[in-house]
Amino acid sequence: MEPPKPPKPPGRAGPAPRVPSARLGPRPIAVTVLLLTLVFVGAVFALGPSEANTPGADGANLPASSQSAKAAKIVDGPTGGGRTPVLVVYSRADGSALTEADRAVIGGRAAPLGAVGLDGVPAEAVFDPKGTVATVPVPVSDKLEGKDNDRLVATVRKVASDGVHRPLRVQVTGGPAVSADLTKVFDGADVTLLVVTALVVAVLLLVTYRSPVLWLVPLVVVAIGDRLATVVVGALAPKVDVAVDSSAAGILSVLVFGAGTNYALLLVSRYRDELRSEEDRFAAMRRALRGVVPAVLASGSTVVLSLLTLLAAELTVNRGLGFAGACGIVIAMFFGLVVLPAALVLPGRWLFWPLIPRVGDPIAADRDGVWAKLGRVVSARPVLVSVGATAVLGALACGLFGTSVGLSQNEIFRKTPESVQGAKTLQSVRPAGATQPLTVVSSAPTGAAVAKTAEGVEGVSSVEPGATFGRYAVTDVILDSTPGSSRSDATLVRLRRALADVPDAHALVGGTTAGEYDVARATDRDTRIVVPLVLAIVFGVLVLLLRALVAPALLVLTVVATYFSALGAAEMVFGTVYDFPALDDNVPLLSFLFLVALGVDYNIFLIARAREDTVAGHDTRAAILRALASTGGVITSAGILLAAVFAVLGVLPLITLTQIGVIVGAGVLLDTLVVRTVLVPALVLLTGKHFWWPGRPEGAGDGGGAGTGGSAKPRESAASGAKRPARNAG
Repeated sequence: MEPPKPPKPPGRAGPAPRVPSARLGPRPIAVTVLLLTLVFVGAVFALGPSEANTPGADGANLPASSQSAKAAKIVDGPTGGGRTPVLVVYSRADGSALTEADRAVIGGRAAPLGAVGLDGVPAEAVFDPKGTVATVPVPVSDKLEGKDNDRLVATVRKVASDGVHRPLRVQVTGGPAVSADLTKVFDGADVTLLVVTALVVAVLLLVTYRSPVLWLVPLVVVAIGDRLATVVVGALAPKVDVAVDSSAAGILSVLVFGAGTNYALLLVSRYRDELRSEEDRFAAMRRALRGVVPAVLASGSTVVLSLLTLLAAELTVNRGLGFAGACGIVIAMFFGLVVLPAALVLPGRWLFWPLIPRVGDPIAADRDGVWAKLGRVVSARPVLVSVGATAVLGALACGLFGTSVGLSQNEIFRKTPESVQGAKTLQSVRPAGATQPLTVVSSAPTGAAVAKTAEGVEGVSSVEPGATFGRYAVTDVILDSTPGSSRSDATLVRLRRALADVPDAHALVGGTTAGEYDVARATDRDTRIVVPLVLAIVFGVLVLLLRALVAPALLVLTVVATYFSALGAAEMVFGTVYDFPALDDNVPLLSFLFLVALGVDYNIFLIARAREDTVAGHDTRAAILRALASTGGVITSAGILLAAVFAVLGVLPLITLTQIGVIVGAGVLLDTLVVRTVLVPALVLLTGKHFWWPGRPEGAGDGGGAGTGGSAKPRESAASGAKRPARNAG
């Protein structure tokens, strides 16, 4: 009889059935991210505004504390006169005297033009002493803005030209006409800018990726992000009391496309590298994100915080641009780090066809390509390279000598509109300041004393006492110099000083010319405040990212040097190619902001990768050479793309935007091809481990230092969190 078998231990009953995990896999997560993004974006598009700029923002840029803004508030207020002239200028195309037939036609237009005006009474034509130019002033409301002003000016132009035949010509000018022309030049410009930007990005992505499919993914993602940024800015700006004008709306698209495609290039490059050492594409994307996210967050945060410094500016246009740009960069970061990874990982490796990355292919840092060879050249003579690069930057900066700053309202257009042509015709027979007279507001009892004092100021051509309403008197003062010129500014300063001495007058000098002067002074004030804030932010972000002091200081110095070099190079282009009379007042500040905030991106991408390799076990020399080899291609592609995107601003009709585009484009190219490529690596090689002072990243890894050849031992990578296969180390 067999003995009974012992019972099986409780734990040996066989494998327990697997309980399905409640966690979503990587594929459902990616699908969910894309679906939720599409639903959210669709809802925002359906409910939000169609454009970023806020109504009435164009031209509304007077600093609130200025005399011109205070005078405008009184004149435009409920007790003010609330009127400004639209000037209809008649002349013969050949400049000859007006004939009797011409005078009859002009006289016939006076009555219907008066009916369009504020009073509704027939207007009177004023002929110059030589009889070559006739002017019909049409008084209109100062409170008209936006489309209402555009419609009124269009009506005046239609009525004024009815029955007029060559050689008699009609030109409508004056403040309202200039505002209408400024709006008109932007009609369709946003669409043109968006289309040209998208085409430039598409071509450069196609050349960079050499794939018929891959370029579409980042382009579509960034384009959706750009459109979302437009809607979000248009919806939020009025709620936070920020005015976004047409130029800021145009720059918004450039920022989103430029930054968004930069982040896309960095992510795709890192993802492709990880696919060469990881079979699972979802794991490869996770490792790529661990390497990319810190650099993108540091880069994007630098740009966002730098743009937000513009909220401390006095000028409305600067505050609007700062708010809009910051919103755009935040959205670009979200789409680059959340939406784009999901869109890239779902299709699989075939997305890279025909250059499909395979496991076992060498990674970028270990390939002996152009950037690795350039690194060896720099490492052989770092002193010579750093001196040579600095000399190039210094030579370009010499172009700043003799630079003029300040454009008048008539000089801001690349193509001369009718209002500017009319102003020039009028200036040929009247004092240069007749088209934009100064408006002096004073207490009613002192109106006569103010007018008498103004007549005695050097540079004043004539004084025309105006109406008295309520507690105020209004006096028009015409200068003998071109509005916005240095002579005009000097006369304005003398006039304000003289009127300040009139007892109990409390005089305020306003008008378009005074407004331009006050805007220029406010720009100087904004520059003194914003520039130190931006430099402090960039330095602080670099300190937090690199945990060092020497490295951030050197990187900030290189970016500032790039700015002055770009400004000098662009000034030479403006003088020889474009023949611009001067830089616009706001161009140096905005160019500095974009160049410093965006230019430091490439240094962040390079040095963050170098620190990553240093922590992983390489010495500083090997780490910077590996970083240059691995990021050289992608950063150069990103820089060329960003420069091209900013150059697209040249399709817009304003000199200001063309100047910003050329300066930032030149600066980005210098930063990409000179500073980041040779100067920064040379400085790192010269300083060695002291570059990271007071940090010591060389001692933070596993001690497996590498030689200069660029090969890495198997290590725990800071980017991937896993050991790379030894065969991928070269």
